[in-house]
Amino acid sequence: MTGPGRIVVVGDLITDVIAVLAGALATGSDTPAAIRVTGGGQAANTAAWIAAQHAPVTLVGAIGDDSAGRDRVAELERAGVDCAVEVHPQTSTGTVIVLATADERTMVTERGANLRLTAGHVDRALAAVPDAVHLHLSAYCLLDAASRPAGLRALAAARERGLTTSVDAASAAPLRRIGAAAFLSWVRDVDLLLVNADEAGVLAGGLDPAAQARALSAAARRVVVKRGGAGAIWVDRRATIGVTPSLRVAVVDVTGAGDAFAAGLLTAWTTGAKPRAALARAADLGALAVSTVGARPTPEAATR
Repeated sequence: MTGPGRIVVVGDLITDVIAVLAGALATGSDTPAAIRVTGGGQAANTAAWIAAQHAPVTLVGAIGDDSAGRDRVAELERAGVDCAVEVHPQTSTGTVIVLATADERTMVTERGANLRLTAGHVDRALAAVPDAVHLHLSAYCLLDAASRPAGLRALAAARERGLTTSVDAASAAPLRRIGAAAFLSWVRDVDLLLVNADEAGVLAGGLDPAAQARALSAAARRVVVKRGGAGAIWVDRRATIGVTPSLRVAVVDVTGAGDAFAAGLLTAWTTGAKPRAALARAADLGALAVSTVGARPTPEAATR
């Protein structure tokens, strides 16, 4: 295996307002919860988990000219993430309200400045990191029409520079609105496509996970279907590789688990790990993520 090269992560940077519910949501009434405000956003979370693995990482994104955006950038920089972030005046930094239980989370989203990410900024950010070896794109960029040119340019520019590429499919509901055919045309021939079970169902239909992954490998060179505690499946155009279930831990909050999984996968795979070893590392980080509240690594994560 080689040493870590720089991974560039393109996508959303958000403030998470996380409410871990004490029980079922009492619609129209009150539900006790533990509430905290912290950094979030699929791309930012993934970058933070990559930094926690002592790999060089740059986040490319957009914030508003507000205290929330400055706070989000500062906490990422403290975590070891290099931030190539464009600031948009008169636009608020994105915010997500997360309603979390032990095994599920529901998100209410205001995309904010994330919709203002531009193709030009992506080009300039990539030009500034000649040591980059891989580009990882949060599909939220593609799922919003306003930021789609930036997402498409990120993939194209990465290929022009000889970088490998990956895309996290992001979320089932907006994928369903966009449609599988359009999305798969945007990510055609990426080196690695990550989907969870719900996203795989939207993109490949009601097949078993291995069959879904094989179907999606017609578009992407490699596909990973994430199945939570049931493990994950890796399919490329030559082979199917399963992985044993992730570590059994007490689940506190599943927010960010997929982002941690992606970080573990990418930091291993981009340094030469074989698929099974990369999946095992990804599963370990996913298990670590669900054992704490919030989407970002704790200080202890960097020592694991």
